[in-house]
Amino acid sequence: MTDNKKTPDTRKSDTRLTTTGRRKEWTHGIVNPPVYRASTCLFETYQEYRERVADPAARHLFYGRKGTPTQWSLEDAVTELENGSGTMLFPSGVAAITNAILSVVRTGDHILITDSAYDPTRSFANGMLKMMGVETTYYDPLIAGGIEALIKKNTKLIFTESPGSLTFEMQDLPAIIAAAKKHDLFVITDNTWATPLFLNPITMGADISVNAATKYLGGHSDVMMGTATANERTFKMLRRTAHQLGQTVSADDAFLVLRGLRTLGVRLKQHEENALKVAAWLKDHPLVERVLHPAFEDCPGHEIWERDFAGSTGLFSIVLKAGSYEDTAHIVDGRKLFKMGFSWGGYESLILPSDPTGARSATTWASNGPVIRLHIGLEDTEDLIADLEAGLAAYKAHLGL
Repeated sequence: MTDNKKTPDTRKSDTRLTTTGRRKEWTHGIVNPPVYRASTCLFETYQEYRERVADPAARHLFYGRKGTPTQWSLEDAVTELENGSGTMLFPSGVAAITNAILSVVRTGDHILITDSAYDPTRSFANGMLKMMGVETTYYDPLIAGGIEALIKKNTKLIFTESPGSLTFEMQDLPAIIAAAKKHDLFVITDNTWATPLFLNPITMGADISVNAATKYLGGHSDVMMGTATANERTFKMLRRTAHQLGQTVSADDAFLVLRGLRTLGVRLKQHEENALKVAAWLKDHPLVERVLHPAFEDCPGHEIWERDFAGSTGLFSIVLKAGSYEDTAHIVDGRKLFKMGFSWGGYESLILPSDPTGARSATTWASNGPVIRLHIGLEDTEDLIADLEAGLAAYKAHLGL
């Protein structure tokens, strides 16, 4: 657990990425923390056993599920980057989201979730939370301070995600957080798109910041993990929920994410540069109606991105001028570099036809053509553009345009 009262860290983000999570008691003089694979941990004396059982949340070897120096090193690193009081690790991003929500809501509570949220978040709210007696209201992601009108007497939580999945609307987090503070509500932010390098929700006043470490933090499409970092008032609740639900990650996976974290800064710079080049080319393409990328002035909430974010990453969408969802097979099939696959944030480029219409309830989605979500990887942009150009040419020929 990080002490929030310590002297503010003035080091730049790239320096912090290379130095954080390397406490001497975890590394023993080695550059990278070793991989401690463990289930059973042994106690030398009865007194030691009793002391550790008395405080199982403390950072000492107790049982493998409670962590080893490998997991603790990653927790320390993410906590420092998120400017939080503590971090818990989960086996997936979805697990981090659901545990974060469960740590603050109870039967009879009402919660607010952005209408542009990641689909598994909506599924959890409409499924398990509903069975638990938790009521959910979805709100327009562009509502800003107007969210106060949706707060009820039993409202407990506002769940934000900025930008939104698939359609990339930016949320006015300071305005939403201000409304939440006025009514003593909790705020959870899905920070996966921006990562802690480009946005710090806890610094802005949010209670928990969630990352699907599967994506940019890991960075190599070979590990599943989620992180949830909490502020001082919320961390003990988050930790208690994670422990009671038996949430844990392997030391090997923690090592992979910690290793990926070291290159996060240089990778994000290249993802950003590549994505902006490809998005600019697509913006001028005759088949593209619009580009949904927060760094572009015509993307909803661009001024919020410009005000609050330190950069953009590699994920965005395009809206085509014509055709149907089924027609997009002629774009995605046969691509040499852009392959279809869920997730994103790895070094490789991905393409995925998307249909936002069924994932809205507070707002509606309408466009002349289908939506294509793109993750721009670390390949040369000339090659990526050529691959997309071939796909769009095939799409045009299929439509007879």
